[in-house]
Amino acid sequence: MDQIVHKNITVNGINMHVAEIGGGGEDQSPAILFLHGFPELWYSWRHQMLHLSSKGYRCIAPDLRGYGETDAPPSVTSYTYLHIVGDLVALLDALGLERVFLVGHDWGAIIAWWFCMLRPDRIIGLVNTSVAFQPRNPLAKPIEGYRALLGDGFYICRFQEPGKAEEAFASAEIAVVIKKFFSGREQKPPCIPLEINLGALFQPPVEMPSWLTEDDVNYYATHFQKTGFTGGLNYYRAMDLSWELTAPWTGSEIKVPVKFIVGDFDLTYHMPGVQDYLHNGGMKKYVPLLEEIVVMEGVGHFLNQENPEDVSEHIYDFIKKF
Repeated sequence: MDQIVHKNITVNGINMHVAEIGGGGEDQSPAILFLHGFPELWYSWRHQMLHLSSKGYRCIAPDLRGYGETDAPPSVTSYTYLHIVGDLVALLDALGLERVFLVGHDWGAIIAWWFCMLRPDRIIGLVNTSVAFQPRNPLAKPIEGYRALLGDGFYICRFQEPGKAEEAFASAEIAVVIKKFFSGREQKPPCIPLEINLGALFQPPVEMPSWLTEDDVNYYATHFQKTGFTGGLNYYRAMDLSWELTAPWTGSEIKVPVKFIVGDFDLTYHMPGVQDYLHNGGMKKYVPLLEEIVVMEGVGHFLNQENPEDVSEHIYDFIKKF
């Protein structure tokens, strides 16, 4: 970890914290850009960065807008897909990188899909994890769709009102919140009835997974203690605005080579219709250069940390072909 270099770069009007290892300066090593999810940081990719930099790749992992040491604009409207992709394009420009390999997880996966949709000229290939590409439904906004499918208690619906989720997160120690998220193995979509306080999510017991150390928890907790969770929650709150702004891309395809990885214990894999969509050609219609779908057995949502060696090898097996 000591070999990882940290820097702050001004991009798209904000200050972005970036972790980097391998290459640098005028080095022409192929570069990989890693995008983390919620509630995570660049740190989620520490294993892959060390592994792939040892294979000769330049590995770059920012704290995304709203997270860690990167600026967190106060307005919900500053967290659309266009803002986040704009930050990343500006980051590549600042680093002098014309094209990169892209790797995403969770919210980082959603942003990665849209990065490839909006600026395929900047991406050599994509390894995406956990969240399948969801084509824009022109007939329903995302939150409306979630309410119709899973009810008002679905966690994304309950995250919408500013302040409410923050109160729930503040009802427990930050370390407990982190442990609860990372230890989750529930395969049903998280739904908390409206009459139950969201803080119920963080009630004990908490059994920490073997792959997560106290040092890891402390790293996350220290940063979220400083920033809170509002920046990350604003991604959920901007979903409908992103839907409005991306109307011109309705029906468009992802036209970069793609490998998709998901754990069979991941709740995203058990959302209604997802397995049929993945395995019966649904996603292939929108991602025509999809080369492979990998379902990792016995692995949950945070697969890049739970099974880091296999995920690193899956990434390497894909990108080494280019």
